[in-house]
Amino acid sequence: MLKAVLKLVTLAWFLWIPQGHAAAVAVSSARVWPAQDYTRLTLESKKSLRNNMFTVSNPDRLVIDLEEVELGGALNNLTKLIGNNDPYIKSVRVGRFKPGVVRLVLDLKSEVRPQLFVLKPVAEYGYRLVLDVYPAHPADPLMALLEPAKVGTPETAVTTGQAAEQTIAAEKIDADEKQKLAQSLNAAPQINIETDSSIDNGNQPPLVATPHLSELRARTLIIAIDAGHGGEDPGARGRYGSREKNVTLAIARKVKALIDGTPNMRGVLIRDGDYFIPLIGRVTKARKLNADLFISIHADAFIKAKARGSSVFALSEHGATSTAARWLAKKENEADLIGGVNLAVKDPYLARTLLDLSQTATITDSMKLAKHVLSELGGINDLHRGRVEQAGFAVLKSPDIPSILVETAFISNPSEERRLNDKAYQMKLANAIMGGIKRYFAQNPALSKPKFAQVN
Repeated sequence: MLKAVLKLVTLAWFLWIPQGHAAAVAVSSARVWPAQDYTRLTLESKKSLRNNMFTVSNPDRLVIDLEEVELGGALNNLTKLIGNNDPYIKSVRVGRFKPGVVRLVLDLKSEVRPQLFVLKPVAEYGYRLVLDVYPAHPADPLMALLEPAKVGTPETAVTTGQAAEQTIAAEKIDADEKQKLAQSLNAAPQINIETDSSIDNGNQPPLVATPHLSELRARTLIIAIDAGHGGEDPGARGRYGSREKNVTLAIARKVKALIDGTPNMRGVLIRDGDYFIPLIGRVTKARKLNADLFISIHADAFIKAKARGSSVFALSEHGATSTAARWLAKKENEADLIGGVNLAVKDPYLARTLLDLSQTATITDSMKLAKHVLSELGGINDLHRGRVEQAGFAVLKSPDIPSILVETAFISNPSEERRLNDKAYQMKLANAIMGGIKRYFAQNPALSKPKFAQVN
């Protein structure tokens, strides 16, 4: 009898030890992506992390309790990942709150609107606990467009007359004041991209400007430039380690510089740093800006390294024009799964955008723009296909903005990967995209769509 009892006690003790250890989940990686749009903090693990979040005021703090989690290196190093440049998080503290609970305390710089959610394993990632820290009062993108451009980088074309803009208070400017500010911006002299030496053009011949039509001077044209992927979503990768998200941002910045250096045009980067934006969020941002065009820049990969050349795509309402276009659209549309979207958040505005597919006129204009850009790209690179293709790209589903997706080259092709990382070649690509934009507006003056920036 005694032996039986001892066996049961030993068995219970034996079972209890591994169960306790098995319940403690290790955080394998911690990442922080700060940006003006929002800051994202990601904790990755092999199992889903049980969590609880609440806020504390005076001072503003965000508290996250993680249950049955090991306090290991990744969590301990989290404090070092918060930089002074983070717009919303001042610092983070990590420690054992009580047995079985690790507590994260985020000291905040301002009032925020946090979202905490779990992502299931996908691609190279395991389970991810994602904290998105949004500002409680997001900035008006139109006002951000009117702010002076940053000086000191070759990707930014600086207009004259900005010193006067800096003296204008940005506090609570109403619609009439926005109108006046926009008018003064439009009236300011602009730097010409053909003659300005402050823009790095990679020692390439200057872009031949299309003759300026009087219609183009009717108002400032806004071009939304979308650098594909970003943050948790690196995009495609080259044989030598290049990441698509870095290449696309470098090219997008050069396109913006050319646009900003063109009279009566302003470029806006949908993503201006290394962070993730959901596909429909990119569309929404462009629509809030009342953009005239939407250009999404990519550098994709294919299963065969020999694939090469540039391509341009537009949206299709009736299926893809080729198997390759359908495959690429499916691949690009999966970016939200990799980058990580909080599916619990329902936004009726976004739903209306997705459902509004009666956009035949917009697709027609998108095709015109795409043909001009493809023609310009053909002057500097082989074309993967000699025509514009169409498929159901989610990022092109704006019902009222002509939108195209430019595959600049195949990053999976070693020779094209090297060129994509060359600043001079990046500038060639930017010039080609700009050339297509100019030729589109020369033949399709944007007169019918009223904007906030009218010129007397």
